[in-house]
Amino acid sequence: MKKFFEDIKKDVKFKSAGPGKKLTDDTSEKQKAVQSSSSAKNNRYAPSDGAKMAGAAALARIEQHQRPKVHTSQDAIRNQVKRELEAEAAALAEKENVAAAEGSKVPVKDPACLSVSGVYFTCPLTGAILTKSEREVHIKEAILMRFEEDEVEASVMMIHTFNKDREKVKAAVDIISKYVDNICKNPTEEKYRKIKLSNKVFQEKVNCVEGSREFLQALEFTSLMLPVEGQEEDEEFLVLLEQSPDALELMKERRDRLLRGEPVRAQLDRQPQAFKPSPNAQRFELPSEFYNLTADELKKEQQQRSDLVEKNAMLRTKAMREKEEQRERRKYNYTLLRIRLPDGNLLQGTFYAWDRLSMLFAFVRESLVDGWQPFELIAPGSQKLQESEEVALAECNLVPAALLTFSLDAAVQADIAAAGGKGAALLKPELLKTIRTLS
Repeated sequence: MKKFFEDIKKDVKFKSAGPGKKLTDDTSEKQKAVQSSSSAKNNRYAPSDGAKMAGAAALARIEQHQRPKVHTSQDAIRNQVKRELEAEAAALAEKENVAAAEGSKVPVKDPACLSVSGVYFTCPLTGAILTKSEREVHIKEAILMRFEEDEVEASVMMIHTFNKDREKVKAAVDIISKYVDNICKNPTEEKYRKIKLSNKVFQEKVNCVEGSREFLQALEFTSLMLPVEGQEEDEEFLVLLEQSPDALELMKERRDRLLRGEPVRAQLDRQPQAFKPSPNAQRFELPSEFYNLTADELKKEQQQRSDLVEKNAMLRTKAMREKEEQRERRKYNYTLLRIRLPDGNLLQGTFYAWDRLSMLFAFVRESLVDGWQPFELIAPGSQKLQESEEVALAECNLVPAALLTFSLDAAVQADIAAAGGKGAALLKPELLKTIRTLS
C-alpha cells in the first residue's frame, strides 16, 4: 500500500509539469519543501495538494471496494430520493420545454377563449390541485413526508407507487412476505433473520424495487457488517433481532399491509363550474391536454375533419363506420361535458374519455341540492343515457366534448307540487356562488 501511494505522488508530480517546464523545476520544488519541513521525520518533503487529492481519492475507492456502503439513516435515504426527484423534475421541465417548442409549430389558442384552462388532478395525500406535469413528483414528495408519521405505510406506498413494473413489484412483495413467514414459523432460527445483501435473489428481485429496503428497515431489520465463512472480508447483512410473540404478530400485520398495498394515483379533478344560460352552450374550445395526439397530429386535425365530411357522403357499411368511430374516439384522453338544466343554467365537468356513465350521473347528483330526485340525461341526437349501463363516455360519442340535457322525473315533480312544495334552485349554493357567463 505504501508503494502504491509513493507511485501516485510521482505520477501526479510528473503530470503537473506541463509543456515547456524543465526538470530543474522539480528540484527547486523539492528544495523548498525540504526547507519548509526540516523538522519532519527523515526530512521528507510534504506531498503536493494534487498528490494529496489523488491519494485520498484512491484510498476512498479502495475502502469503498472493500466495504459496501451501509444505509442506516432514513434521513439519508430521503435526501437521496429528494435529489432524484429534483433531477426528475428538471428533466421533466426540459421535456416540456421541448414539447412546447414543437407545439409552437401549431397555432396556439388564446387561453382566454378556452372552455377550460386545462386538465387538473388532486393529490389523495395532500389535497393539492396539480397539473398533469406536477402530479408524479408531488406524490413522491408527499409519500416521503409520510416517513415521519408511519414508516411502514410510507415504504408500502413507495413500493407500489415508485415502481412502474407491476410484475417486479409482485415478485418483491412475495419474497418479502416469505421472509416474514419463515421468521414467524421459525422465530428462534437465526438464519431466517439474516438477509445477505449480495444474495442473487435479493439483488435481482428485492433490492432493485424502490422502497423494499425501507420496508425491511421498518420491520426493524438493521444493516450490519458480518464475517462470512471462507471469506477474509466481512459482508453486509440485514439482521433482525429475535422477536417476542407480540412483535411477530405485529410483523404479520405489517406484512398484510404490504400485500394489500395499492399505487397512490392522483385523481382527476372534475373542476365543476356553473354557467348562466348562454347561446354558446354548444361551443367548445379545448386545450391540447384533451387530445391524445402529437403536435404534428394536432396540426392535421383540421384537414382530417374536412376529409371526414367527404367520407360521410360516401356509401359505407355499418362495420366501416363503427371502426372509424372507434379510431376517432381513441384520439382523446379526456372529455368536457356540459349539462343544461331546466332553469337554463349549465353545469360543466371534466371526465376521462373512458369513465363510465355511472360516474357522470354521480357527478350531476353531487352537484344538485336534491340529488335524491330521479332524473334523465339526454345526449345529442336524443339519445337517452342509462345510469345502470356499464358503458364508457367515449362509447356514447361524448368525446371530446358534448352538451347534455337534464330533465327531472315528471311524476315525482307532480307529487312534490301536489304536496305544496316549491321549486328551489337546482344547483348547490357553492356552485351558484361562483356562477359565470360563458364567453
